[in-house]
Amino acid sequence: MSAPLLFLFVVLYFLVLLGVAKITGKNSNNMSFFIGNKNSNWMLVAFGMIGTSLSGVTFVSVPGAVGKDAFHYVQITIGYLIGYLTIAYVLLPIYYKLNLTSIYNYLENRLGFTAYKTGASFFVLSRTLGATARLYLVVKTLQVFILDNMGVPFWATTLVILIMILLYTYEGGVKTIVWTDTLQTSGMLIGLVICSIWILSNMHFSVGEALSAMQAKGLATVFNTDVNSKSFFLKQIIGGAFITLTMTGLDQEMMQKNISVKTLKDAQKNMITIGFTMLFVITLFLFLGGLLHLYAAQQNITAVGDDLFPLLALNHMPPYISIIFILALISALFPSADGAITALTSSFCIDLLGMQRNTEWDEVKKKKIRQRVHLSFAFIFLLIVMVFKWVDNKSIIDLLLKIASYTYGPLLGLFAFGILTKRTIQDKWSAIPCFLAPIACLVLDYYQVQLFGNFKLGQELLIINGLLTFIGLWIISKPGIKK
Repeated sequence: MSAPLLFLFVVLYFLVLLGVAKITGKNSNNMSFFIGNKNSNWMLVAFGMIGTSLSGVTFVSVPGAVGKDAFHYVQITIGYLIGYLTIAYVLLPIYYKLNLTSIYNYLENRLGFTAYKTGASFFVLSRTLGATARLYLVVKTLQVFILDNMGVPFWATTLVILIMILLYTYEGGVKTIVWTDTLQTSGMLIGLVICSIWILSNMHFSVGEALSAMQAKGLATVFNTDVNSKSFFLKQIIGGAFITLTMTGLDQEMMQKNISVKTLKDAQKNMITIGFTMLFVITLFLFLGGLLHLYAAQQNITAVGDDLFPLLALNHMPPYISIIFILALISALFPSADGAITALTSSFCIDLLGMQRNTEWDEVKKKKIRQRVHLSFAFIFLLIVMVFKWVDNKSIIDLLLKIASYTYGPLLGLFAFGILTKRTIQDKWSAIPCFLAPIACLVLDYYQVQLFGNFKLGQELLIINGLLTFIGLWIISKPGIKK
């Protein structure tokens, strides 16, 4: 299928999103931008958050990684479910009790102003790096398989996509994203199912026969029992639980949508629904990954990793599958990028600029500042995506999990200290352990062969990071909770 025709479908899809944004963004204000006026339907939020949680990385990178890691990702997903249940029954009651717009206000109430600013700063860093890595993967796929053939440079592709995102999030914010994410999640899951059905039909496999063929090639192994391996099942289950706890429960982007739901009970339903749905959907993505590897072997195609799915869908499958793949890929892109820019704008305005505290700014001035911050983050995204192009990591999902280990550890330590202890910290020193812990983990990771031999650190690096932050906060603390 020609590149211009595929690009036309991308443009048409965006026009649909713009139409949804026009309808949902009517009469929007700062509170609808930040938390949707706390009037979002929990079922819509739950369904849309699946797309945000999965993103283009899951759509491309998870199936591509099956050749190397088989179905080991299921282990992490079991941990995700544990994490979602913890969020539902530990963190959400705290957020709703305090009626938070930004979840990092909890840190100020419990630990102090410096701890609050530090936590918000780590979120901004974490979400910026994570969202741009996801954005890079999708832009790279569109560039290689469509836009290079049209002579469009990489930077222009990234710029146009960011402008598209700005156009439909500029006014409505969360109020709009709750609806557009629902549409986009639908597109991604439909693409997943149709691509799987086509390969099964083409190879004349039933589901059971396909699984048997995968097992014969070692592609369908779920549990890794090698204690020294990075993918040892206990490491990945525990690591997955903490990844969800931090990247969802301590992340303003994810919680911003969740606390836009009217009641705590509905927000908890949202979390539980996402947990079980993610386990099912990621298993389907891994099954698709196994099918892709079987099909590639049959066709004598040697592509691996993040390149496998795009190459097969766009060059070795019928034109209608190519269209479905592109639309599903775009559907996977937008929920992770639009929500990230909106959440970063919210956190920067509320937490770092102190917009809600400033009584000298009227609503008109606040809106202008918020829009300028929104534009600024889009520009920052453009710059960082260009850096990722220069580095060109081969597996974005590995990169994302590595970034999370370093940047979400301090947030884990801060929230854990606040929730699990009744001690007061010397707030002016609270940033120090938060910055020293990731540095210590970086050194530990670099010298792990000398320190641990054959034992390889995996997702537990995030837990170590949080624990070091917790210990540092304990050192600068004293008995007695902050009044």
